Formats: sequence, C-alpha cells, structure tokens
Amino acid sequence: MANRSFIDTNVLVYAEASDAPGKQQAALALLKQLYETGTGVLSTQVLQEYCNVAIKKLKLPVGHIRAQLDLYEQLEVVQVTPAIIRAGLDLHQTRSVSFYDALILASADAAGCNVLFSEDMNTGEVITGVRLLNPFAQA
Repeated sequence: MANRSFIDTNVLVYAEASDAPGKQQAALALLKQLYETGTGVLSTQVLQEYCNVAIKKLKLPVGHIRAQLDLYEQLEVVQVTPAIIRAGLDLHQTRSVSFYDALILASADAAGCNVLFSEDMNTGEVITGVRLLNPFAQA
C-alpha cells in the first residue's frame, strides 16, 4: 500500500489564506501532490472545521465553500465514528493532546495513514504509528 497522508484542517484553511502567501503556496502544493498521487485522506471533522473557519474567519462565499467541498470529497474521507471518538478519548488521556487533535490522530490511524500534515502538533513525533509533519515549517 502506498504511503497515505492525513490532512489537518489548517492545510485547507491556509490554501485559502492570501494574507499568508508562503503558507498558501505550501498548502496548495501539498494538496495538489496528495490529490495527484491519490494518497490524501481527511475526515468529516476536518471538513466541518474547514467550513466553520471559512464562514466565520475567512468570510468566504458559501458557493466557494461548496465548490471546495466538491473538490475535497474526491479524496478519501474518513467518517468519524463512535469507535474513532473512543480512540480519540484514549489518545487525549494518554498523549496529552487536545481532544480535537486526538480525534484527528485517531482518524489518521483508522485510515492507515503514515503521516499527518499539521502545524498544530509536534513535528517529527510519531503517535500510533503516524508521523506528524508541519508542511509550513519552511513557509
């Protein structure tokens, strides 16, 4: 099986962030690569968080958000299930990460991802076999 990479919400948000051109360019290049290789994975949680930020903070038009969802649902989308929520609770307790970050990790693990692209966690750390990488470290 090819390496699979989980995409955290901040990657989707930075893809829209014209006020942070370095991070925007990094996010768009990463999304393009993961789309073209068919190795990108995200979750219903990530899509919900993206929509919330896109509406409230970025103030994007709903039509644009819908178009982005159409694009993102072409990637593999993990449904957050009660089993993933339980795994997230366990990670939250044992690894001292926020509950929502723990859900992201549990979703990445459930999808068999080797990498989680996020700026929110300790880059280089491996949790449940998933390596955390900050795609914006150079941006």
